Amino acid sequence: MLNGSGIKIFTGTSHPELAEIVTRRLGIPIAKAEVTRSGIGETNVRIAESVREDDVYILNTGCGSVNTALMELCIMIHACKIASAKRITAVVPLFPYARQDKKDKSRAPITAKLVANMLQKSGCDHVITMDLHASQIQGFFDVPLYAEPSVILHIRTNYDLSNIVIVSPDAGGAKRATSMADRLGVDFALFHKERKKANEVSRMVLVGNVKGKVAILVDDMADTCGTLCLAAEHLAEAGVSKALAIVTHGILSGNALEAVEKSALEKLIVTNTLPQHENKARCKKLEVIDIGPVLGEVIRRSHYGESVSKLFHEVPY
Repeated sequence: MLNGSGIKIFTGTSHPELAEIVTRRLGIPIAKAEVTRSGIGETNVRIAESVREDDVYILNTGCGSVNTALMELCIMIHACKIASAKRITAVVPLFPYARQDKKDKSRAPITAKLVANMLQKSGCDHVITMDLHASQIQGFFDVPLYAEPSVILHIRTNYDLSNIVIVSPDAGGAKRATSMADRLGVDFALFHKERKKANEVSRMVLVGNVKGKVAILVDDMADTCGTLCLAAEHLAEAGVSKALAIVTHGILSGNALEAVEKSALEKLIVTNTLPQHENKARCKKLEVIDIGPVLGEVIRRSHYGESVSKLFHEVPY
């Protein structure tokens, strides 16, 4: 709990529900700001209370109209900066353009770096974000966070650890999956996948023993869910007792929910870095883990100058 003195938490229009959870956890109200659109689509922001010498946190996530949410965030940061805020932290649970993180072909932009520069030039002092798509993007930010403690607590609470195997759907996610498996004290397996093109998987090879176990696929994001559904099918063929997936960012675009319903996945568990109410109504297999308390605790620790990394190295029970 905070006493509300010297700290202000604002929210954009992308995920006000998460901001409500965070501020309720901290025991302070959401600070007043008005965000409107002009007839030609320009974003207008008015900070409706003083932020002079305050520690300001602005929460907006990369969902819906991503470009609008990003401009909203930059304008709100700038508005607080010129209103003499002492420190400004952007809280961006899903960082926009996180998948455009490297120059993978000629003349390709590194858009994730561009976005980081935009936030910095707007007047942002720190960025808090969850499960970046690639570890190298951490170099752009001050406080990259992980959903791992919330996920581990969920697994400990709901499953028998003696019969669990953590599975990475690709080699790129092996570090995340092995870290989680080590902290839980369970086995680990992974898939090697070959792609025809960017978001289309052609062949997957399973490495590791999963027969008779509950297989939990872990990944940072689920977009079309093609990889997860194909992995679940291969796991079923390999003899698992059941397969489920736990993902930090449930983007769930296109026919993803229909694919999950028809797949061998028993459940798809996502966090609420993005709004999930509509998706839950459309898919019975979808469950949501609340990361609001984790974000709230990180903001509290950041405000009081306490260790943030310690929070993510403590084993939750």
